[in-house]
Amino acid sequence: MKSINGCCSVDSVVSVDARGQMVLPKDLRDKAGIKEGDKLALVSWQKDGKICCIMMLKADEFSDMVKEVLGPMLKEVKK
Repeated sequence: MKSINGCCSVDSVVSVDARGQMVLPKDLRDKAGIKEGDKLALVSWQKDGKICCIMMLKADEFSDMVKEVLGPMLKEVKK
């Protein structure tokens, strides 16, 4: 595992098969608390019209983050 700027790390490298599937290593799933049936949200960034970065977030935690950010903004809009 290699830390990048102290905030994130490269935990593994995965391959994509002919059907577009990939396997998250068990030790990473265990560390992240990812279980069968969990949903992951894929978030991408574009640069020069091409996707350059993809991040996976647990969907339930992503939903909570969106509520935290958008909730106060929506309350302001309603005023």
